[in-house]
Amino acid sequence: MPLTPPLDADVALDAPVLGQHTPQRLALIQRLRAACVAALVALIALCVAWELWLAPLPGGTGALAWKALPLTLAVAGMLRHRLYTYRWMSLLIWLYFTEGVVRAVSDRGTSQWLAGVEVVLSTALFVGCLVYVRQRLKVLPPKAKKGSAKGMATKDPA
Repeated sequence: MPLTPPLDADVALDAPVLGQHTPQRLALIQRLRAACVAALVALIALCVAWELWLAPLPGGTGALAWKALPLTLAVAGMLRHRLYTYRWMSLLIWLYFTEGVVRAVSDRGTSQWLAGVEVVLSTALFVGCLVYVRQRLKVLPPKAKKGSAKGMATKDPA
């Protein structure tokens, strides 16, 4: 059985990609995934609309809208419950948070409000990714301590 589901279907609740979780945790994981994807899509739409129509930079060409491209790469991974995607997204999102804070302080008017929305969305996405990863990792067994793993020879003190 493959570890990744087909692209056109949601991951079944008992799929090996999710591991063995309680039904309550599986429901929480599904809600977290939906919240993360919603925040991600909203952030992509905000980045594109901001730089092309809502408040583009004066004299700009709209090329700053390309900043949404790295975000689009995460959509498929999030929809497929790829834990690695949630991990690197929790690091990448800090770039968007930083841009939002800087532009909220330095810009005026509509751009300042849009920067505030960017900060809120990036914070929500970070928290969602963080909680999602923590919930998914609860199924993994604890790591064995060094020296106690099977097959390792131990020295006799005598």
